[in-house]
Amino acid sequence: MSSTLESKEHQALRAAVAALGQKYGREYLARVAREGGHPDELWADAARLGYLGVSIPEEYGGGGGGIVELSLVLEELGAAGCPLLMMVVSPAICGTVIARFGTDAQKRAWLPGLADGTRTMAFGITEPDAGSNSHRITTTARRDGDEWILTGRKVFISGVDIADATLIVGRTEDAKTGSLKPCLFIVPRDAPGFGRSVIDMELQAAEKQFELTLDEVRLPADALVGDEDAGLLQLFAGLNPERIMTAAFAIGMGRHALAKAVDYARTRQVWKQPIGAHQAIAHPLAAAHIDLELARLMMQKAAHLYDAGDDLGAGEAANMAKYAAGEACVKAVDQSVHTLGGNGLTREYGLAALITASRVSRIAPVSREMILNFVSHQTLGLPKSY
Repeated sequence: MSSTLESKEHQALRAAVAALGQKYGREYLARVAREGGHPDELWADAARLGYLGVSIPEEYGGGGGGIVELSLVLEELGAAGCPLLMMVVSPAICGTVIARFGTDAQKRAWLPGLADGTRTMAFGITEPDAGSNSHRITTTARRDGDEWILTGRKVFISGVDIADATLIVGRTEDAKTGSLKPCLFIVPRDAPGFGRSVIDMELQAAEKQFELTLDEVRLPADALVGDEDAGLLQLFAGLNPERIMTAAFAIGMGRHALAKAVDYARTRQVWKQPIGAHQAIAHPLAAAHIDLELARLMMQKAAHLYDAGDDLGAGEAANMAKYAAGEACVKAVDQSVHTLGGNGLTREYGLAALITASRVSRIAPVSREMILNFVSHQTLGLPKSY
């Protein structure tokens, strides 16, 4: 499925990542999740081959590429059935924010480890009482001499148990009301007052979800990433890549499901012809393929705009890409399961679990309804509804 719009280098990268993904596959990831483990072997291999750090600047041990390359890596791992969710968080969000806004010391401390996979970082923005309305964030940071003290709660934060630190989004104490002026803090996993509890999810995944409590967590001055007055710019430096990478995750998952369904439809014979010869089977699969390809084009546009430094254009395209990919993924998975009939619900074929997993791309990191709000208001110029 390589695109003629891509360079030969990108096509070669796709092929190489696909080969790594096929070495592990869906069975590996499912087994790791069932056993309560983490995909450490795949993570280490992806790091060793330079895939995790492909978007990290070369001077800090990365590949010097951008979100274009990183999203390509995640998409191909997803198409092979073994996407790495922490790629969305650690290199894409945290690595990008630190590379753009971190001090030299922060870059030296974190970027090489994020690039070679020896260090990971989680990202904490969602709160129990804020949901999609990030302007209601109540996690606050107050100054105490040269230090910061953080207080608040976060929810649905991925991979905190394996992360060396969490990049926490808060606001300064004097900015509790009015427009959100986010501040980002690196909170070490073992910081006193930083607690976590696992959220019991129906979703079977290696990466666990956590609720976090920050009870008077004391941090040094250099825990702050960027300027406390930079506002939304530095936050969306991480959120736009997050949306693009979520699109890559969804497109990869949709491709994986579709490939299984197509293979089954070619070979499954009930009457005289394979079931794939019947339009009632073939047409929905063809439509699912078209939707995935269209979503990929918007994802590529968003990634190119972001890497070119067009934050405003990338914001619009990233939201559209995430919306399109989420819808395409859900439809592709649903049609794939339906194509297999009863077999689609068996553990042997590995598609049933994707029914729940595919819904994530509609819900997180921002709901499709909030994206429609964004597009209707920001793009179409319609009055705001909230």
